[in-house]
Amino acid sequence: MSLYTHILIAADFSDHGHEVSHVAKQLAEQNQAKLSVIHVFENIPIAEPLYAPMTFDADIAEELMKNAQIGLRKFADDLSVPEERQWFELGSPKLEIVRVAEENQVDLIVVGSHGRHGLGLLLGSTANGVLHHAKCDVLAVRLKDD
Repeated sequence: MSLYTHILIAADFSDHGHEVSHVAKQLAEQNQAKLSVIHVFENIPIAEPLYAPMTFDADIAEELMKNAQIGLRKFADDLSVPEERQWFELGSPKLEIVRVAEENQVDLIVVGSHGRHGLGLLLGSTANGVLHHAKCDVLAVRLKDD
C-alpha cells in the first residue's frame, strides 16, 4: 500500500529547486503517486500607501509572469509532469498552494525551507505558512544556505 497518492511540489525556481524536486520525484516513484507542480506568482504592489506612489510598467509585470509560466513548463517537463497537473497561480504562495492542494486531493506537499531564524522566522515563510494551513502532510526539504 502506498503512503501517498498525489504529491505536489511547490516550485519557486530558486537555485535549490532541484533538491526539492529530486526528493519529491523519489517519493512519487516509491509510492507510485501522481506528481504535480505549482508555482505562485506573488502580486506585485503597484502603489503602497506607506511609500511614495510608484509608477510601475504593466509590461514589465506581464513579462515577469510570462517568464515564470515558461519556467514552470520547463520545470514540470523535466519531471515529466503533464500539463493538467501544472498550476500557475497569482497571489499569496502559502494560501494558493494550500488551496490547490485541497482542490486536487493532494496528500503531500513538498516545499523547500531555509530554516531561517530571527527576523526571517518572525516574518514567516512560505514553508511555515503551508505547514500551518495545509490539511495534508507537508515535507519541508532543508535547503543549504550558501
